[in-house]
Amino acid sequence: MSRPLSILAALTPREMNGFLPEPLLSRVRTLADRFDHLDTATLPASDFHRHLNEQNPEILLTCWKTPPLPAKLPPRLRYACHLAGSVKKIVARAHLENGLIVTNWGGSISRTVAECALFHLLSGLRRATFWTLAMHREGSWREEDAKTASLFGRRVGIHGFGRVARELIALLRPFGCRVSVFAPDTDSGTEAGFGIKCAASLDDLFRENEIIVELAPLIPATNGIVTERLLHLIPSGGVFVNVGRGAVVDEAALLRVAREGKIAVGLDVFTIEPLPADSGFRGLSNVTLTPHIAGPTSDRYRDAGEFAVENLNAYARGGPMKATLSVQTYDSST
Repeated sequence: MSRPLSILAALTPREMNGFLPEPLLSRVRTLADRFDHLDTATLPASDFHRHLNEQNPEILLTCWKTPPLPAKLPPRLRYACHLAGSVKKIVARAHLENGLIVTNWGGSISRTVAECALFHLLSGLRRATFWTLAMHREGSWREEDAKTASLFGRRVGIHGFGRVARELIALLRPFGCRVSVFAPDTDSGTEAGFGIKCAASLDDLFRENEIIVELAPLIPATNGIVTERLLHLIPSGGVFVNVGRGAVVDEAALLRVAREGKIAVGLDVFTIEPLPADSGFRGLSNVTLTPHIAGPTSDRYRDAGEFAVENLNAYARGGPMKATLSVQTYDSST
């Protein structure tokens, strides 16, 4: 049986409406004997801290625009339900060490990120940016020797083995792709369970596959790990896609490789965001760009909202919750 709770939603109106459209918001309200909304669109951190201490909720709903939590939390605050992904700009490691329960959107949006990776794969193979520019700007049409490629039967390498990678593996099955993965948490059981091959090294992953999808988390060990040398291992006509984190890749090196024109590149994430207007990636006909929109798409924010409502219900009942962050997962996540 659930119990009434005190909930503070420190969200912008856009976040509230996107993640908690009706009837989800009403379901949250029914859990609370007190529900307050604090608009964080332009709220300074000092004002947020003052409101947080004055209202002293048991549960705090957070999202992208929520300011960082104060070092000393109000005495009743027990649970931070983060509607989005990474919590590191809001929650400190010490908060977890001191017992704050924190959840995020878990795997609720992984399928849309995997879908975006698939879009970039197909765009690169079909030369979508080249044909879009040529047909819109130059009135072009294909020539007899126009080169395109299919995804069927391709060798695909995935760097990272989180929820998005697993969703992508499922999306690739109808194409009969031979999938390899390089990640520290894979073994022979992973191969058997997912029908994939575990690459022995990052070098092998890049060397042995025509398509590489970057999905590793951004932590100190992976910052800039994808170098020019690795990128040159991708065979001519191959595709490199990054829908993970921009800084995992040496972007200056990637730009040099992209300008060579031997591989196609698909990018949804960048080291500097928004991508500068004068970025060298803009205008390259072998590069497909999207502005960090892999997931969730606007119509699927509610998936993360539904996931959060399930966790709020579980918390109210004293039951098990999903995507609860430990200190270990905090350290290993972006």
